[in-house]
Amino acid sequence: MAVSSSASSSLLRAASLYSRTRFFHSSFRNLSPSSPSLLNHQRSLASAAVRSFHCSVPRWSHRLDWRSPFSLRAQIRAVNPVIERLERKFSTMAAEHPFKAVLTSLPKPGGGEFGKFYSLPALNDPRIDKLPYSIRILLESAVRNCDNFQVKEEDVEKIIDWQNTSPKQVEIPFKPARVLLQDFTGVPAVVDLACMRDAMHKLGSDTNKINPLVPVDLVIDHSVQVDVTRSENAVQANMELEFQRNKERFSFLKWGSTAFHNMLVVPPGSGIVHQVNLEYLGRVVFNTNGMLYPDSVVGTDSHTTMIDGLGVAGWGVGGIEAEAAMLGQPMSMVLPGVVGFKLSGKLRNGVTATDLVLTVTQILRKHGVVGKFVEFYGDGMSELSLADRATIANMSPEYGATMGFFPVDHVTLQYLKLTGRSDETVAMIESYLRANKMFVDYNEPQQERVYSSYLELNLAEVEPCISGPKRPHDRVPLREMKSDWNSCLNNKAGFKGFAVPKEAQDKVAKFSFHGQPAELRHGSVVIAAITSCTNTSNPSVMLGAGLVAKKACELGLQVKPWIKTSLAPGSGVVTKYLLQSGLQEYLNKQGFHIVGYGCTTCIGNSGELDESVASAISENDIVASAVLSGNRNFEGRVHALTRANYLASPPLVVAYALAGTVDIDFDKEPIGTGKDGKSVYFKDIWPSTAEIAEAVQSSVLPEMFKSTYEAITKGNPMWNQLSVPSSTMYSWDPNSTYIHEPPYFKNMTMEPPGAHGVKDAYCLLNFGDSITTDHISPAGSIHKDSPAAKFLLDRGVERKDFNSYGSRRGNDEVMARGTFANIRLVNKLLNGEVGPKTVHVPTGEKLYVFDAAMRYKDAGYDTIVLAGAEYGSGSSRDWAAKGPMLLGVKAVIAKSFERIHRSNLVGMGIIPLCFKSGEDADTLGLTGHERYTIDLPSKITDIRPGQDVTVTTDNGKSFTCTVRFDTEVELAYFNNGGILPYVIRNLIKQ
Repeated sequence: MAVSSSASSSLLRAASLYSRTRFFHSSFRNLSPSSPSLLNHQRSLASAAVRSFHCSVPRWSHRLDWRSPFSLRAQIRAVNPVIERLERKFSTMAAEHPFKAVLTSLPKPGGGEFGKFYSLPALNDPRIDKLPYSIRILLESAVRNCDNFQVKEEDVEKIIDWQNTSPKQVEIPFKPARVLLQDFTGVPAVVDLACMRDAMHKLGSDTNKINPLVPVDLVIDHSVQVDVTRSENAVQANMELEFQRNKERFSFLKWGSTAFHNMLVVPPGSGIVHQVNLEYLGRVVFNTNGMLYPDSVVGTDSHTTMIDGLGVAGWGVGGIEAEAAMLGQPMSMVLPGVVGFKLSGKLRNGVTATDLVLTVTQILRKHGVVGKFVEFYGDGMSELSLADRATIANMSPEYGATMGFFPVDHVTLQYLKLTGRSDETVAMIESYLRANKMFVDYNEPQQERVYSSYLELNLAEVEPCISGPKRPHDRVPLREMKSDWNSCLNNKAGFKGFAVPKEAQDKVAKFSFHGQPAELRHGSVVIAAITSCTNTSNPSVMLGAGLVAKKACELGLQVKPWIKTSLAPGSGVVTKYLLQSGLQEYLNKQGFHIVGYGCTTCIGNSGELDESVASAISENDIVASAVLSGNRNFEGRVHALTRANYLASPPLVVAYALAGTVDIDFDKEPIGTGKDGKSVYFKDIWPSTAEIAEAVQSSVLPEMFKSTYEAITKGNPMWNQLSVPSSTMYSWDPNSTYIHEPPYFKNMTMEPPGAHGVKDAYCLLNFGDSITTDHISPAGSIHKDSPAAKFLLDRGVERKDFNSYGSRRGNDEVMARGTFANIRLVNKLLNGEVGPKTVHVPTGEKLYVFDAAMRYKDAGYDTIVLAGAEYGSGSSRDWAAKGPMLLGVKAVIAKSFERIHRSNLVGMGIIPLCFKSGEDADTLGLTGHERYTIDLPSKITDIRPGQDVTVTTDNGKSFTCTVRFDTEVELAYFNNGGILPYVIRNLIKQ
């Protein structure tokens, strides 16, 4: 084979890279010859050389790995004998794997073998038998990846001794098998990767080092909005609008899928990321070139935890953490405690999985599970379908756990077959998990496992309920809803209060809706949306919604036309079984036409209300309601004009849409009047459990999953027509309002900036409890008077083209202006006034938060944020950390942090501090008008995870806080000014 001089040069560079990759990419993490990480690493390093002589190596895609690595190596050997010597060295090192003795063959029942695996039973340690199943997955990863460099034998021992080590907050490394992205979080992740390539180039290093080393799946599902509804053409119309708004973003993501290896992009219109993950992307067990290991995933969306229902360990991380994981950096995590949650009994007739999950969420929030795993077990497991389990797992962020884990059992295997996984794949999964003691067989005696704490729920005790009006864990039994609503009207403004004066509570707002008389009262439903990954993946509640619609149609009930109704399935499979059952016809008659395949209302993409409805709400100060089958109902998230937002099962969404109000007692008051003139009650339209089960049995078929996912990566005409450049370096357009080169690596050098305290900083904002990432970094609409709106208008963007904050996450200039821009923000500096403004302390002026921050920054002043408990709860939104960093925030002092957000703050170089127990800003007499100095050691070696530091103010107050750098690795991130500069410096050092 003739090879050009440039190809030879490329191969020599590849050989050089092989010899220098000890620290970061760590191809030695799996040192067997068939090691997946070793093979992935070889592919990554050889890719540039291979491209030089046009050797076409297919990119990774689902169930399609690269061509045989042995043929690839043969081609490289033919042109450079250096590679042979390196591979002999690799083979020698492979024999040095600390746990080579437990590498075991897994035989096939009919002869041959499925592959090889690192056997936990072969470790012959009785402590393993008592480990929770979720901890066994961490253990297997540590054993398989052990190289005594990134993952050490002492890390393996820490995990085996989990019962004793987990209470001590010990640190372990974890390498997930893959990374999951959606487009809101995926765009900034790809922006960062492109920017990192630029930084590598400026520092004179190899830009090809910035490439995912593990499979990355990116599902575009967050961009569709409910602009058109109650129409047979809604899906097409909304998708056309989606492409008009997002063409630039979509082109950028399509470029990323070609510029970076190991990246699969699932086009718009395919489904919701977590449902696609559950039904299609989830492997349960990987078989990569004969190496078997458990599937595990980190995702840039907090509801990545949905996959835990399938027995796959997965949780949400910030985009910056995911990027590091893509590039081979082990995730540093505190070995978690595990709450054992025993389920017994059986759900009563008419009780849904949504009722169960809202109950579980409330129980676990009360118990306190932040930073912990929750593992479900018990006889009640056999009564829960896989979809029910996934619904519970999905809500992990709402109850605060890292994972809500369901070990693999026979129910899991049945679901895998239902969703089109082959019999051989399912047999391999079962054989591997049984052999490695990761399979639960409830037909066999159960080995008692040890948990950090224990909870129990009899499923028979669960009753119908909804959650709201402002938080997902504020569960309300359906029988108490009317009285709870009236209490909310009376209560002072807060999570359970609207402070509506008595004399205004019976107000009626009359208006004309397209020529017909209409009226709204407090509690009137104006949005009813069947949406979100949480429930649209569950056939029982989706078909239940169809049955409610059918019964209502037959009795003559009709949803009022001014209620914005929508149905956004999580995958095409839902459409197929709703059509198969004949129930979509009745949903359409009630206004629940399919509007698109994506997250829609649950993330604030609810679209505009009809102008007449919006005016009636605004002019009469009506507390209007939204009812949705989602997972988040924080203020300002669903829609700016719906102050009351309730989470409910899909059947209840239809029921409340029919009633037209949340101010109703379903047990006693009629929903409406039927065509026979008689009152129709809730019980008349509510399907039995048996009816729903029959619909599921007859309508949900394996062929639906197969046919849907065979076509999923083929895209659609609009996606396929997008043309993208072939360059591996991105050409930034300075005039773009969607994709902008961020300033993170501006003036970066190889010398880390080091540790830093804070001196004489002003307080930018002073918050109470439960400030969510929605408050910090909104994903919804861009308010017409906001700094972000002004920025866009100044650049010629018309208001109709503003799109959402979520869609513009690839532009740091928009997102910095959108930080703390939530219209429901409550900032104590404003003395009770609600809105996205603050007080500029030196002058006393009331300014938008962005404007105040820029004034501080221009004057050379640092800022801090004061907060209460659960700061940063909600979605895993990396911009909630990036934005404050760009505003000049150097520290956040809070009573407590949500897990993901705290780590994101560290990842962006912001210091997270916790008040001491029993203290907060109020008890310490802090008003936010002081100036703050945080006395942090100047040497990183003098800082320890969790140490105390002193904070002093300019008026003489002094108090002690705990620094929430939880691991040594987080200290290294802080020393480098954040996780991404840390990654770049270490890549260059190789």
